This record gives sequence, C-alpha cells and structure tokens, in this order.
Amino acid sequence: MAKVSGKIFDVSLFSKLMVFATPYKATYYFVMVAAILLSVFSTMTPYLLKVTVDDYIRPRDYQGMVLFVSFMFGALILEVIFQFLFVFYANSLGQKIIKDLRVQLFEKITLFKMSYFDKSAVGRLVTRAVSDIETIASIFSQGLFMIIADLLKMVLVITIMLYVDWRLALIVFSVLPLIIYATRLFQKSMKKAFEEVRLQVANLNSFVQERISGMKIVQLFHRETIEYNNFLLINEKHKKAWLKTVWFNSIFFPIAEISSSVTIGLLVWYGGFNVISGGDVSLGTIFLFIQMSQMLFRPLRQIADKFNTLQMGMVAADRIFKILETQSSIENKGTYTPEVIKGEISIEKLYFSYIPDQQVLNGISLEINAGETIAIVGATGAGKSTIINLLSRFYEFESGDIKIDGVSICEYDLKVLRKHVAVVLQDVFLFADSLYNNITLFNTDISKKQVIKAAKQIGVHDFIKSLPQGYDYNVKERGVMLSSGQRQLIAFLRAYISKPNILVLDEATSSVDSYSEEIIQNAIDTLTRGKTSIVIAHRLATVKNADRIVVMDKGLIVEQGTHKGLLKAPNGFYAKLHEVQFLDTEPV
Repeated sequence: MAKVSGKIFDVSLFSKLMVFATPYKATYYFVMVAAILLSVFSTMTPYLLKVTVDDYIRPRDYQGMVLFVSFMFGALILEVIFQFLFVFYANSLGQKIIKDLRVQLFEKITLFKMSYFDKSAVGRLVTRAVSDIETIASIFSQGLFMIIADLLKMVLVITIMLYVDWRLALIVFSVLPLIIYATRLFQKSMKKAFEEVRLQVANLNSFVQERISGMKIVQLFHRETIEYNNFLLINEKHKKAWLKTVWFNSIFFPIAEISSSVTIGLLVWYGGFNVISGGDVSLGTIFLFIQMSQMLFRPLRQIADKFNTLQMGMVAADRIFKILETQSSIENKGTYTPEVIKGEISIEKLYFSYIPDQQVLNGISLEINAGETIAIVGATGAGKSTIINLLSRFYEFESGDIKIDGVSICEYDLKVLRKHVAVVLQDVFLFADSLYNNITLFNTDISKKQVIKAAKQIGVHDFIKSLPQGYDYNVKERGVMLSSGQRQLIAFLRAYISKPNILVLDEATSSVDSYSEEIIQNAIDTLTRGKTSIVIAHRLATVKNADRIVVMDKGLIVEQGTHKGLLKAPNGFYAKLHEVQFLDTEPV
C-alpha cells in the first residue's frame, strides 16, 4: 500500500483537480457566494431570537415581537433558498468535473501500450474509471464547499459571541481545544483508513471481475470451493478496512457530543447564576449562546465528517492522477499519412523483449513483397505473434526497424498505420451489441448495404441471415451467443470491410470447426487476394498455399521457402513441425 500523507489537505493535488473546474468558473464562484450567504443567514436567526427575547418579549412589546419574528422567518426562507442553490450547484459542478475527468481518463487508457495492460488488473482499472471518479465528485458536493461554508459559519459565530459577551464566549472556547485536537486525530486516522478501504475495494472488484469472466474455468476444474474460500478472505479484509472507519467514528462522535453537552451545562450554570445574582447577562444572551455553541460545535463535528468525504475524494483523485500521469503510451509523432500503400514490408535486425534480459526477437530480418502471402510457423514462444504486435505498434521495439513501403512505421501517423493494417486474432472479441455494430465498430462511414455486399463476397451473408434479427442480432458479452467459428467469420468480415492493404491472420483458423472450414477457407482466399498477408497458423491448408513460409525458433528465422521446398529438407525445422503437427492431416 502506498504511503499516506498526513496532510490535512493536499494543495498540489487539489490544484491539479481544479484545472478541470476552469471551464465552469461561473458555477464555482456562484457556489462560493452561496456558501457565504448561507453562513450569514444561518447565524442571523439566533441573534434575532436574542433581540426578540430581550427587547420585545420581556418588555411585552407585541408589535416589535411580531416584526422580529417576521425578520426571523425571512432569514429562514433565505437560508433555505441558498441552501438549495448551494447544494444543487455544488453537486452540478462536481458532476461536470468528473464527466470531463472520466473522458480524459478513458482516452488515456485507450492510448496505453499493451504492456501496461499486461501488468494492470482489469478490475482495478474499472474501479478507477467508475467508483474512484464518482468519489471525486463528493469533494465538491459534500467535501470542500461544505467545509468552507462551515468554517465561515464558525467565524461568524465566534465574532458574534465575542461581540455579545466575551465571558460566555470564553466558556465556549475553553472546550474548543479538546474538540479541535480530537478532530485532528480523527482526520489523520480516517485518511489512513480510507486509503486501506480504496485498496480493498479495488482488490475485491478485481477478484470478482476475473472470476466472473473465467467462470467456465472455475467450474470445469471444480474450483468453486477454493474460489469461494479465496473470496471469503478478500471480503473479510474489505470488511475489516470499513470497520476501522466505523471504530474511529464511534470514538470521535461521542466525545464531540459530550463536549457539546458539557458546554451547554457550563453556559446554563454561569449564565443562570449571573441572572439570579442580578448581573448583566440577559436571558436572551443565554439562549443565544446555547444556540451558537451548538452552531460552533456542530460544524466542527460535520467538518470532521466532511473531511472523511474529502479524504476519500483526495485519495481517489491521487489514484486517478497517477494513471493520467503514467507515461505508457505509444508515441505518435509520425506525420506520414498516405491514403493508399503498396504493402511492401521490410523488417531490419529487429530486437524485442517483453521482460528485460529475456529476448523474444533476436535481430531478425525479413522482406515481404507487396501482395505476397507469408506464413509464419514455429513452436510456441518462437516470436511469431510478437512480430504482429510490433507491426501494429502495440509495443515499441528496442532496436532495428520495420518499414512499410520504405518508410519506418514510427514515421506513420498511428491511426493511419492501423487503418492500413487489419489483424484477425485467434481470440475474437465481440462487444455486447448487434452484429452490424460489431462489424463496423460504429464507423458511420460504413453503410449496412456495404456490410451486406462484403458479407456476400466472403460468403458469410447466409450465415448471418440465418440468425434471429440477422445483422441486428445481439451477440451479448464477448459474443457468447455465437460459436467460435461464427465469431471468427465475423472477425474476417470486420477486417474485410475496413479495406486494409496489409492483412494479418494471427492463429485465426485454429478454433474453426470442420463445418465452417470451407467457408473460412473461402473467406481467407477472398481476404488475402491482392493484399500483403501475414498468416500465423497451424492449419495445413492455410500454410501450404502461402507464397512463402517463414519458420521461426527462439526468436530467430531459421528457414524460408515454399511448402514443398521446405519438406524436401528431411531434417529441417519445418519438416519436423509438419511431421509432428500435420502428418495425420495430409500425407506427404
């Protein structure tokens, strides 16, 4: 767990947050004015009561009493109005700020390198983007402005007390140090407690998200009891974190209540004795100080409570800004934006590692001609998919270069580069939406007529029309309503409709059933026609029809050639792979 600052208020962090309030300056200043007026009208009522009691009730001046009661009623109405305006616009400001903050956070996350997601749990990122950002809104709606309003009210109360009777004011102030000290200890303890709460909430979200996503594995391997017990442990930590905050609350608030009651007792004792003795303390003054002592102590207790809210918001803001300040995005400094590319690829002495000192690519070089279909084969971990990741700039290579049409991919605008390179992965991801939206990915430039035409060209139109609602069929989360073969066909159509110049099939046929194999092969033939194609596959039909087969082993290219040519080397890597993987499929 990160070290928690004991500072009451992190000014530098709040300054970062206030940058997002800049477009809403008018609302911000209006809330501040409403807070000031709210404090004025809330403290006006007790003073009007004192004047009413001393100057009109005791002398039995009925008309004057009615007039001042009217003043009290008017002050109360104004207090209610400004209370409404204050609460509404403070919450409105908070929601506007977190809307902008959430947009910026989501945009930042979408630009991160894949290596960031390799190290970050999805559940934690979801917690940051949803609940943590929502917590930040409370800084404005229930935290900062409420504290400012309460502090203003306390200043006015202290001023009026000293003006009316300094002796009674000293009685009230004598108890203040205890409340202030308790509030300070409470605030520091609660900040640490809330840091632990946010950590445990993130752990809980991450655990639940992963287990629900992997429920099939949990049930297949009979891990229900094990995961249930693991959940009990995490949930217990979550409960203990919250109970720690409950413990601090249960100590602080009784102390505050006792202090308030003791103060009232002292005021009644001293004031009453003074009145009985014929002193200069009036009955109205005693009423005033009893009310104002509550108005002084209640904001102190509320400030402590608001500090809880403020601390939770600041802790959440700290987590959010750590993500926003993370430098893990692919640098998009390229300015080359060609409308069309030939698709000639040149890989020059490429080195790369996911983990330092554990090379995945060891200086490979490869030339791929425009329109050529290259198949890359090799054992697991040979570096096949890594080449694709680097070509799409999901990761940055350490040294060497990849050029398309003689231009380094680093010089291409990132969006333009990825527009020209379409990738079909083995694990097809579909969103919980219609087939049409999953095919176009909400690209409004692609019409339904174009999608249907493309579907007919690669032979998947009949399959789609056989589904309920056809192209409007909702495939649910991750496309669970479709088989793996059907999801693969949708992925092919999605790639085809984008009209790429370079096509990559990364193990895209490994999970295809025999029924779909003929449709898949037809789709691949249509997809690769006239395009530079890189195929990483184990299916024999795809590999043997390639213009050239590249064999990789331990991050190196060990062989190149055609299917028949490579089989003629009986002790070659490809021949051995063929013997192990493909011998049962097709006799050599």
